[in-house]
Amino acid sequence: MPSAFPSPRRSLIGAAGQRPCTLVVCRGCCCGDPRKHPGTDHAWQLERLRAAAAEHGFLVRTTDCLGPCDQANVVVVQPSAAGRRAGGRATWVGFAMDDDCTDELIGWAAAGGPGLAQPPVALELQFVRPPRDARVRSRR
Repeated sequence: MPSAFPSPRRSLIGAAGQRPCTLVVCRGCCCGDPRKHPGTDHAWQLERLRAAAAEHGFLVRTTDCLGPCDQANVVVVQPSAAGRRAGGRATWVGFAMDDDCTDELIGWAAAGGPGLAQPPVALELQFVRPPRDARVRSRR
């Protein structure tokens, strides 16, 4: 006997169904600021991320301040549509400044990101909690 209630939606509509893993790179007041972190080539890091995204099929976006300025540079790794369906959730990475961290971010995103690939163990040590108001800000 058919159910009187519609079945829950199992697929995403349109472009959201194909959304790749996305790296959201903070470039606000502290992240990407050579005065705060003079030993880091912030522009080169962003160039490397964008070049790898073009090569491997993930996305890179920049945004103003994400919030945890004391843990700059902050990158949020958002799962792809497939990763989200597999249970992946956005992962916040702090202190993302050196080449090793950039390589690990690239490798994880290229492998599918949250929900599809395990993060590198060293990168897990840099996971940070999103600020309390991040959920409120994202709903505005």
